[in-house]
Amino acid sequence: MSLTHEIKFELNGVQQHATVEIAMSALTMLRDVLGLTGTKYGCGEGECGACTILVDGVSVNSCLMFAVDVDGRSLTTVEGLAASRRGQVLRDAFVKYGAVQCGFCTPGMVVQATQLLARNPRPDAAAAKTAIEGNLCRCTGYQKIVEAIVEAGAVLEGAPASGLETAQGPGVSGAPGAAGHGGAKLAKEGSR
Repeated sequence: MSLTHEIKFELNGVQQHATVEIAMSALTMLRDVLGLTGTKYGCGEGECGACTILVDGVSVNSCLMFAVDVDGRSLTTVEGLAASRRGQVLRDAFVKYGAVQCGFCTPGMVVQATQLLARNPRPDAAAAKTAIEGNLCRCTGYQKIVEAIVEAGAVLEGAPASGLETAQGPGVSGAPGAAGHGGAKLAKEGSR
């Protein structure tokens, strides 16, 4: 027997409604019910961040959130960021710095960076490192991602990025020291 619930919410600026099973995750709803595949399934346990979305402006691992809990809330996925100035600047900075390799973590990184830039428009490398310490990337070693986020902040503030400080420690120069968020390619680049 399957119990379902009708929910209404804002998704990427557009009012939506969906009928979801009560045990369905927000991630499954986004990918399988609504067809938004930019948000990735990584671990299913909230450890990798591949499924990071913004809920009322705060980053959340969508694999850990029930779909019924988005009722009445505002969700932003990487697809919703792709058309925004902040999303475009982040995408351009990620490309410029080579912060995208396989691309699986990219959407989660971009969503997390979006939240950081909303709170701290001109982050330094240490702030960028702290913001993404919950996002796992197995390809880049994190430094290029940190540089891209710092650059994006500078561009958005109208100043050239200069004097990028090298962030050191777990999660930047080697294997991540903390578990958390991650993602996939920006909607413009396609989904896997």
